[in-house]
Formats: sequence, structure tokens, C-alpha cells
Amino acid sequence: MDAVDRTESVAASRRRARRFLRALARAPGVSDLPSVSQLAREKRDPYRILVATWISLRTKDNVTLAASKRLLALAPNPKALAALSQQKIERAIYPVAFYRVKSRDLRAAARRLVDDYNSVVPDRVEELVTFRGVGRKTATLVVSLGYGRDAICVDTHVHRVSNRTGLVHTRNPHQTEFRLMAILPRGQWIGINETLVRFGQKVCRPVSPICSACPARSFCPQVGVGRHR
Repeated sequence: MDAVDRTESVAASRRRARRFLRALARAPGVSDLPSVSQLAREKRDPYRILVATWISLRTKDNVTLAASKRLLALAPNPKALAALSQQKIERAIYPVAFYRVKSRDLRAAARRLVDDYNSVVPDRVEELVTFRGVGRKTATLVVSLGYGRDAICVDTHVHRVSNRTGLVHTRNPHQTEFRLMAILPRGQWIGINETLVRFGQKVCRPVSPICSACPARSFCPQVGVGRHR
């Protein structure tokens, strides 16, 4: 916990979080699901979540959803993915960001899943992050959406919105994850990613956030916000 967080008790932070999330429920577009969550709702399968989250990095939602469905149609399981050439994977997921690197790493991960895990995706964050190309964000999303285990996935949207609105005062996503775990009830851990991602995409944007459309604008400290609408 950093110096700023020490000045505010966990109880006060929890009250702030409850107020903010109640207001956020009225935000436009927040009910829309991110692409990975859409796939998870169709079928809770850790492998599908792993593939889709991998593809989603630095890629827009509509591109992620289409590319994930194309690849999963060709490779519905790790064995099928491992059997594909890198070129076929590239063609399936193009035009996602870094599609060549992602294709290489996806294929390598599939081979490792087949050889070392009997095609079963690990259910522990600490084990998933040992795969090349898998960061903590991807791992926590697989564990939470794929296995239904309580975890908070913190990406750039969640980290930005949480700090900008004063929910937390942290320096990096890893700190944000553990601070949010301290102030949010476990029942909200999985859903907070979906809520804050959509809010961060629709309203609390990285550049020139639409503060006029924010239901929490009357009490949001707008930390670090310069130009806004």
C-alpha cells in the first residue's frame, strides 16, 4: 500500500467504491459486454477464454470477437491449435495487433498444453504466467471467467478508471488488483473488470474523457484529467 492509500482507511475506501459503483450502473453502455466476456457467456471454457484474451491484447473488441471466432472454429481445443501452422493461425486472427507474435505464442502454448497438461488449461494464475506471452491480466481473466474463481482482472482501463476516480491510489496494475481486492466484496471481483472496461471505453476514455456523461461526476476527483468533454 502506498503513502496515499495509508491516509484512507479500508472502510472509507469501501464506502467510496459502493457509491461509485451504484452511480456507474447508470452509465451509458456499461451493460455491454467486452468481447471475451461475450465468448465466456456462450460457453465457459478456459481454453476459449485463454485464446480470446490473448488475441484481445492491444486490439479493439469487434476485431477481437471476429478473430477469436475464426480461430476457435478452426481449433476448438489445444490439440487442434497445436496442429495448425503458424501461417494458418496468422490468417485466422489477422488484423489483430501483433498477429504474428500472437500466432507464434498461441501455437507454442497449445503444444505445451498438449504435452505437459493433457490439453487442460491450468487453473492457477501463478502457473499460467509461466507461459510465454501470458501476463497477469490474461491469467486472472482465464481463472475468473474460465473457472469461475474469484479474481480481479486489471487491464489498462481498470487501472486508469480506478485511479482517476479515486477508488485507489496505485502506481501499477498489480497494485491496483490487490487494492481492489481489499475494498470490494468477493462477489464483485469477477464483474468489476467488465464494468470498468466498458466504462473506460465508452465514457472514462484515456484521452478527453466524456465527463459530462459520467453519473459520478459530482464526486469524482478527476485525478490527472486535463481536457475533457
